[in-house]
Amino acid sequence: MIKVAVCGALGKMGQEVVNAVMDCNDTELVAKIDIANQEMYHSIEDAHRVVDIDVLVDFTQPKSIFENAKYCLNNGIKIVIGTTGLKDEEIEYLNRLSKEKNTGCFIAPNFSTGAVLMMMFAKQASKYFDNAEIIELHHNQKKDAPSGTAIKTASMMAEVKNDFTKNNCPETETIDGARGGNSYSNIHIHSVRMPGYIASQEVIFGSSGQIMTIRHDSMDRKCYMQGVLLAVKHVFEKNDFVYGLDNIL
Repeated sequence: MIKVAVCGALGKMGQEVVNAVMDCNDTELVAKIDIANQEMYHSIEDAHRVVDIDVLVDFTQPKSIFENAKYCLNNGIKIVIGTTGLKDEEIEYLNRLSKEKNTGCFIAPNFSTGAVLMMMFAKQASKYFDNAEIIELHHNQKKDAPSGTAIKTASMMAEVKNDFTKNNCPETETIDGARGGNSYSNIHIHSVRMPGYIASQEVIFGSSGQIMTIRHDSMDRKCYMQGVLLAVKHVFEKNDFVYGLDNIL
């Protein structure tokens, strides 16, 4: 039985993770951690002093995730990170720390199997198109932009091609940011924040005479739970560092 703690247990994703862990035959919920509730553990340190934790699942917020991950890896707790907003250099630091401490670390910008397949399909399509942009749409309580999924998608596409703006004319923004953020291989990412959305993403490819769009929509947060449990089981069995659910599908 895998002993699992959930950090950010009161959040919308955290509540779904708590339920998924409790419903799974292979996992046992040993701690719910959230600073917003007096009846729960307020920190990973508080929980760790009282219960044994095999794997911690973190769905908190960008400003706390890096310190949370360092604490876990330095104290022999394997971690599954669903919180987005980590910088490239922070991810690389956690990669090194995970290997140094021989403690598993799993980071996934998106745990939906459909979203991961979208990213994999986008990478494959990148071989055949020289122009592409990404539009990601989330609820208006999401604090980081662009989304981790959009960043990961652009990174995967950039492994195939080093520029996605072939034959674009020189541009001038009359309003700053009108063309979105310029990411890997000049892939422009446009972020929309709107009540009513959970998480959606379009990858738009273009060439002379045709447009192709790959889109994924998350309609319910339960769609992420299969991927979360896959990551928990993987990181429990192996002490490796993994960035992206696509690496174990």
